[in-house]
Amino acid sequence: MYKWLRNLLFLFPPETVHHFSMSFLGLFSANGFTRKLLRRRFSLYDPALERKFAGLSFKNNIGLAAGFDKNALYLQSLETLGFGFVEIGTVTPIAQPGNPGPRLLRLKRDRALINRMGFNNDGADRVADRLKKWKEKNPDQAKSRLVIGGNIGKNKLTPNEDAWKDYETCFLKLFSYVDYFVVNVSSPNTPGLRELQEKESLRRILTCLQKSRPQQESPKPILLKIAPDLDFKQIDEVLSLAMEIHLDGLVVCNTTISREGLITAEDQLERIGAGGLSGKPLQQRSTELVRYISKATHNQIPIMASGGIFNAEDAMEKINAGASLVQVWTGFIYEGPAIARRILNAQINFNMADAATAAVSERSR
Repeated sequence: MYKWLRNLLFLFPPETVHHFSMSFLGLFSANGFTRKLLRRRFSLYDPALERKFAGLSFKNNIGLAAGFDKNALYLQSLETLGFGFVEIGTVTPIAQPGNPGPRLLRLKRDRALINRMGFNNDGADRVADRLKKWKEKNPDQAKSRLVIGGNIGKNKLTPNEDAWKDYETCFLKLFSYVDYFVVNVSSPNTPGLRELQEKESLRRILTCLQKSRPQQESPKPILLKIAPDLDFKQIDEVLSLAMEIHLDGLVVCNTTISREGLITAEDQLERIGAGGLSGKPLQQRSTELVRYISKATHNQIPIMASGGIFNAEDAMEKINAGASLVQVWTGFIYEGPAIARRILNAQINFNMADAATAAVSERSR
């Protein structure tokens, strides 16, 4: 059913489809009765799916990556689709429109997207107010509780030497309303942003946030999102800092500027131009980085994996490589609203099969 609908939706510009689809879903989730129907269709609750990550409890390990709900507009709708967590943002201190369009493009043959959104968002104050109202309307979600991550960045016009101030501003404004933070210095769509991945620049930002944290009512995990385009020497520098300052975790990884191995014709890619590539072409590199980081740190740094996850096999690939949680984004666009349930259902079946095998083995002793 969704494949037929997807073919229809793909006839229209991606941003237009995004806002239309989420507005349509919002109409259904606004009503209590239809919201229950959506939960029954798309959500899956089982104690075996619960996970711990960086001191937080998650109802399951499948989340929606940052960039889908930049302004915390769709939390009620997304909660009905079975995600264990949703990461809002990237949020900057001051609202900004982002880059001119077209800025979100499909590579259908590659099952991928290219985006150059440019941190378009409503600004930290408006997003915080929206999160506050959502929390007030949902004081006790019980077993359906949705963990909220806050992905934070700097404004385009803020010079890099002052970037730490932007991250601190977002951190303080959102602190009471999100469960964890992700420092985004790895988007390719803000000029000069990736320069902040250098060790000393990172140190200034991350230690500033860590020093701000104990003054708040409760500590909340701070994660760093890294680019897939770093070489292993650069990754080692990041890991060295992460271990030194006891960083709470890593998100592996952001979109890539590479166009290597794509099926899409080169002339079409040239017409599309710059932007971060996500989806299936990123799968192998993302898994490679998860595995490398897991081994290099002896599993001491929790990993949230993102990149090319479309089904249960893709999710398990990341988990087997060392990730604790996984995030979808492009896979959600291509596979539809049932993606979380399908992955979770496969995990339950796998756990049951594993338990049955163990029982048979025990009886045969």
